Amino acid sequence: MRKLYGTMKIFAFIPARYQSTRFPGKPLSLIAGRPMIQHVYERAVLCPELSEVYVATDDERISDCVHGFGGKVVMTKKAHQSGTDRISEAALKTGLEKQDIIVNIQGDQPLFDPTVITLLVKPFVDDESIHMTTLKWKITEDSHIRNPNHVKVVTDNQGFAIYFSRCPIPYFRDTGSGTYYKHLGFYGYRMEFLTRFTRLSQGKLESAEKLEQLRALEHGFKIKVMETPFNSVEVDVPGDIETVEKILQG
Repeated sequence: MRKLYGTMKIFAFIPARYQSTRFPGKPLSLIAGRPMIQHVYERAVLCPELSEVYVATDDERISDCVHGFGGKVVMTKKAHQSGTDRISEAALKTGLEKQDIIVNIQGDQPLFDPTVITLLVKPFVDDESIHMTTLKWKITEDSHIRNPNHVKVVTDNQGFAIYFSRCPIPYFRDTGSGTYYKHLGFYGYRMEFLTRFTRLSQGKLESAEKLEQLRALEHGFKIKVMETPFNSVEVDVPGDIETVEKILQG
């Protein structure tokens, strides 16, 4: 049963493109016999907060696949530089209101726990001043700390992001080790802020780290970071498919 938040509605968009330097055709790669985009979509629709779930893509092959399993698609331009730009166009095409909440679910996370969406959108319900949210997970394996594909995040005492990096942060000078948090690729935006965010110029830190969330910080906007007990396994390269299938098999 969908939850109601007055006039505010919550919509999820899964950006998906066929072309990828490291893994072409990734959204359509089979995991336990089903395309990855289907795994992500079907987990998203389990979130009771969401009014609708859409895949935002520029590729007819992905569109045909999503329609094939009964999903909803919004076609977008090919020229987008980021998934955020793609979902912004899709949200505008869908006719969302400025008070609505947009959830960006990365299409390469086929094992995410649907309850993380509940956590992601909670700050918007509790505090009207929140414009953007994301998630973090306490790293439990040392191999994740120095892996540049696992982005790390540090936050202030109120849970707002200070910085995101592909490097291990913070640096524990005296002890040599400490607690690190992995940033999970889920974002929440108020619709009004999402359209504003995509008009901001790219910053030097974003360009250096290749992390678009740094754009918000560089322009002085706060990002509320919620901690979840659930990690989300990403598929970055073809070899990750086997890892995901093993997890599914238990």
